[in-house]
Amino acid sequence: MHRMNWQPEEQEDALAAMAALKAAQASPPPPEPAVDQTHVTSELGNDTTFAANTTATTSNTNASGQPAKGITKKKGKPKMTVREKRERALAIDKVISALPLEFRGNDPKLRSHAETVIEGLLDREGRGVGILELVKPDVSQARVNKCLIALVNRKIVRKDNSTGVVLYHWQGLPT
Repeated sequence: MHRMNWQPEEQEDALAAMAALKAAQASPPPPEPAVDQTHVTSELGNDTTFAANTTATTSNTNASGQPAKGITKKKGKPKMTVREKRERALAIDKVISALPLEFRGNDPKLRSHAETVIEGLLDREGRGVGILELVKPDVSQARVNKCLIALVNRKIVRKDNSTGVVLYHWQGLPT
């Protein structure tokens, strides 16, 4: 076997990696059996003692390490196909072209913010959207509000204040 001259830090890293590999390959200990003792008879006589129903505790994972069937993972939005992405980009481009020159002109950031707001509205097309749902780390609430005002003025989005909470509903381009 070829021997290498390793630095002490590299040697410690290699030993730690080998220990982790061994631990991962080791089989898990067998689960504790469930103990069900409804009554126990002593050897000294005919005395019968009734004990509580004692069972081993179980966690929310089964033997294979997967979550139990009762627990559901949070699912994200479904993935779009390439064709759907292309169609959505064309629809967003048509909407942007219907907005004032300010959104189509010199400021590319304002255009990208408007695209982000329109995508957020399209993702939630079936229900109303609050302004805070459209705010992202790269798009401030003031920019979202500016985009929504332009979309409402062009009648692409409908503003609804009937419930006491301001919601925006996607209408699409007027025909």
